[in-house]
Amino acid sequence: MSDEKLKAKMEQVTGSVKESLGKLSGDKSLETEGKVNKTTGKVDEVAADAKDALDGLAKGLKNKTKE
Repeated sequence: MSDEKLKAKMEQVTGSVKESLGKLSGDKSLETEGKVNKTTGKVDEVAADAKDALDGLAKGLKNKTKE
């Protein structure tokens, strides 16, 4: 797992915790912040997956041209 994907997953976990704490305490601001963190983490994870896929494609193409 890439560092970027790990950071994205951690952002999602942080968001989930904040959202849950916000719901439990009735703090709408904290709940909303958690939702934003979760969404940001998901977007970052998709971006990291896309980057990894493109890196893999580039390496595959590079290896094909060497043959």
